[in-house]
Amino acid sequence: MTTRPISILISAMGGEGGGVLTDWIVSAAQRADLPVQGTSIPGVAQRTGATTYYVEVWPETHTSLAGRTPVFALGPGPGDVDVVIATELVEAGRCCERGFVSPDRTTLIAATRRVFATSEKSAMSDGRFDAERVMRTIREMPRRAVLFDPERLPPAARNTSLNALSLGVLAASLTLPIPHDAYRDAIRAGVAPEANLRGFEAGLALADAPPPAANEDAPPPARGLPAMLRDAALTLPPEVLAVAEIALPRLADFQSEAYAALYLDRLKSVLAADPARSMTGGGIHRLSAEVARHLALWMAYEDVVRVAQLKSSRERFAEVRAEVRAKPGEPVRITEFLKPGADEIAALLPPSLGRRLRAWGERREARGAQNASLRLPSTTITGFLTMFALARLRRFRPLGLRYTEEQEAIESWLARIRSTAKSGDHALAVEITACATLLKGYGETQRRGRAGFAMVMSVADAQTSGDPTAAGRVARAREAALADPEHKTLRATLDAIAAEAQRPALAQAAE
Repeated sequence: MTTRPISILISAMGGEGGGVLTDWIVSAAQRADLPVQGTSIPGVAQRTGATTYYVEVWPETHTSLAGRTPVFALGPGPGDVDVVIATELVEAGRCCERGFVSPDRTTLIAATRRVFATSEKSAMSDGRFDAERVMRTIREMPRRAVLFDPERLPPAARNTSLNALSLGVLAASLTLPIPHDAYRDAIRAGVAPEANLRGFEAGLALADAPPPAANEDAPPPARGLPAMLRDAALTLPPEVLAVAEIALPRLADFQSEAYAALYLDRLKSVLAADPARSMTGGGIHRLSAEVARHLALWMAYEDVVRVAQLKSSRERFAEVRAEVRAKPGEPVRITEFLKPGADEIAALLPPSLGRRLRAWGERREARGAQNASLRLPSTTITGFLTMFALARLRRFRPLGLRYTEEQEAIESWLARIRSTAKSGDHALAVEITACATLLKGYGETQRRGRAGFAMVMSVADAQTSGDPTAAGRVARAREAALADPEHKTLRATLDAIAAEAQRPALAQAAE
């Protein structure tokens, strides 16, 4: 007789259907005449509330047990889990950290997408967990790993529910003695059976699909978004492609497909200067991957047009209704609180007019004048049309002051990165790339970030490629710029760096 049950740990977040997935597994086991028990431990510490679900299935039928009843545990024990299902990358890493994933026993089924925690999003600089470190862990620790990114699945599987997809992968892993039809019957007995069955079948296919074959022939340059995505898939390293596949649609939505093509061209120019090398804590193209991320964020900068575009989008209204749990047909009223300044208006004007208006606004602020506060109900016809009209101004954005200044600054930043990388100082090039972290927001936030960026870049320009301390000086200045919005810490750090640079000259003069 078998001495232990098969254990399944599901690490999900609130609203992702972890409870439904648990019910499907329990129901399928019951349909297969297998003893089963499912429990859950709700949590509130992670994002929308991480919940742990635990299922134990006895691998022998009730009939073969002849009246005997197995005793199940209420929760998992470290080193004692056969299957771990995680719906997010860091959740998978957390299961590894807690000892639930073991190399001699555990099959890990994990979605490699990220859902950022509040602590990650609220950090002044890059507060994200080290995704590469987590990825290495979840690839190396389990006996078997089935990893997938829901955003990079084939089109037929991309819009399916994550829990149904995970159930299909679980069924294909054959870790449970449950026929596939029992899973299908469990899904049919629940809600939205057609859509969930499509997700289940996609999961089955995902687990059985061989890796795509590499194509050595790069496509000719093309400017349509689908062609650009194919071009990127065939020409970019994996760590760079993971960012570009998200950035290209975002930039096409921000401005145009031509703007997305400009991003791809800029990224390839950096990639050509980036030698493939292994860096501690990074991938073989760490510099290009960091440029891909920061360049995408910089090119999709926030302005009045972008804010209006996001606030008038159908997706945003759907998110608000979901947050307030509005019932179908129940009215929801949204009021936008705006405080536009001269700088935001000047950003949309031609450079000559925009600079004059911005200078007038700065003189006005120096006298203590405050910007007017506006309350705009965007769920009324007038309010929505106002937002809609502002969003349509994106076609004129390339004629505006801020667009002109941003593109000039981006080209200068990229030129610094390329020249530094070509000189062989990879560490300094990475630090110059990271300086883009200082640029964010609009209005006063954007002006302060731009001032801090300029001061830190002056430090970068003063460094000599090959100096082992150069990258550290730039990193110190960047961290000081993030320490306080008034840049008092940054100025003190710049003085200290300047004093350090003078010491060798003074020592040589003394000799």
